[in-house]
Amino acid sequence: MQTEDMKKILLMLVALLVMNEGVNAQMTVRVVRDSLFIPWELVYGPDNHIWFTQKNGYICRLEPTSGRVDTLYNETNTRIQSEGGMLGLALHPQFTTQPYVYVAYNYLDASVYKERIVRYTYNSTSNVLQSPLTLLDNINAANIHNGCRLLIVDNHLYITTGDAATTPNSQNTNSLNGKVLRIALDGSIPSDNPISGNALWSWGHRNAQGMVYANGKLYESEHGATSDDEINIIEKGRNYGWPTVQGYCNTPSETTFCADSNVKEPIEAWTPTLAVCGMDYYDHPMFPQLQKSLIMATLKDTTLYQLKLNGTNDDVSAINKISLVKYRRLRDLCISPEGRIYVSTSNSPSSGTSSKIDKIIEIYDPSYNSIPQYENVTAIIFPNPAKDVITLRLKSGLDKISYRILNIYGQVLMSGMFNNTGNTIDVKALPVGQYNILLQDEGKMNMNKVFLKQ
Repeated sequence: MQTEDMKKILLMLVALLVMNEGVNAQMTVRVVRDSLFIPWELVYGPDNHIWFTQKNGYICRLEPTSGRVDTLYNETNTRIQSEGGMLGLALHPQFTTQPYVYVAYNYLDASVYKERIVRYTYNSTSNVLQSPLTLLDNINAANIHNGCRLLIVDNHLYITTGDAATTPNSQNTNSLNGKVLRIALDGSIPSDNPISGNALWSWGHRNAQGMVYANGKLYESEHGATSDDEINIIEKGRNYGWPTVQGYCNTPSETTFCADSNVKEPIEAWTPTLAVCGMDYYDHPMFPQLQKSLIMATLKDTTLYQLKLNGTNDDVSAINKISLVKYRRLRDLCISPEGRIYVSTSNSPSSGTSSKIDKIIEIYDPSYNSIPQYENVTAIIFPNPAKDVITLRLKSGLDKISYRILNIYGQVLMSGMFNNTGNTIDVKALPVGQYNILLQDEGKMNMNKVFLKQ
């Protein structure tokens, strides 16, 4: 057996048998919202809300401090069939000026099960989605293996599709299934895709369930069959092997196929399978032990994992369980700019929508206070979240500092001046929610800090 194969097997065994207790240091877990139906995709939006899909066709928006959920749209065309339903979601990168929401869902067309990608427009005045526009359609669907994560990178929409229970689809470049697809944000096919006029970006995938872009790389998590769940780095025009190759190229037939078919091996694989699912990248000082890591949810293994990346971000150097998260099947996660981790569960029976037992939970360190450096200003704000009063302590030597407190819509609710000693601001009159506090030093903007009011 090759040395690299031995390394991977040893790393996998250590990951499955050993839990690093340090990962859980200073972590607090709370339920933000319950009574949900399989929140399939979570996206932390620029409005400081979590945008999410529910598998039964609802697109929603969650205020994470209060737990208030707004239903933005009910896509009545959505059809649940076992693993199928409403799936991935992405927000336009310039959402404040181009308020587009991209969603994937399964539907019936004359008794044929299919999948489509639709763009909706958000009306912030009425707080609803409207004007659905189909960008990509007639993707084969099935009771199993539909994908379908969405992610926008460099103004292109990446879409994962499963093989729809027909394994030859994955190696057929004329099929949209078993692929990572790439289209422009208006639905057109980019001219620099691997095959002219084809949405294909990579192929040989079984059923991708997670996708995140970080470190200039596109990371993907993918279900194996009875073996070899995978973490891949997706590259243009590469083959990822399914169904001929499962996991690494480590059998004689796989080695031959990999050499002949430009197959890229995963950076990590698991046997037995965990049912790997949604992922995000963590690099925030709230949890230093999680920095430079992929955070991954799992379904069958019911565990949240840290996948520590190596120095070049192209391999997994350590795997740890985040064992405080004990909510059975975990579907997806997102990370706020404040470093808080939000995770959705996937425990409602998919055969019907009457039982809604899923949750969105938050992982945070209640003792964490950032000390941001913005040119010549250093500040600490505590407590955060706050109930009645916040205290803002500035670096000594500063004076004539003005502050403004704004809501998420940019409206100024409070303003004032303070000096370089401890300053308290009474915020008990503010409604529960998230606010920005802007500091100015003699007319020059120096810092924008976020705090939560409970």
